[in-house]
Amino acid sequence: MKLLAVFDLHLTDTVRLYGLRLLETPDGRRIVYAAQAGSRRTATFDPQLAERITQLASHTYSEAATAHGAHSES
Repeated sequence: MKLLAVFDLHLTDTVRLYGLRLLETPDGRRIVYAAQAGSRRTATFDPQLAERITQLASHTYSEAATAHGAHSES
């Protein structure tokens, strides 16, 4: 898997997550993983929440990369 970005997420007024990773799988899908403590993830997400976080992170990543001339998506 290819690491695209590491980011922090202010999920709610009382929950903030740090060190989330946006990854791209060999087949082109994007997924988000929580930070790890040793070999264990520090958080997991409901599938719907994981998909929404991935969508938001992918959108932000694509906008930033395009703005900086790194790539453009069709």
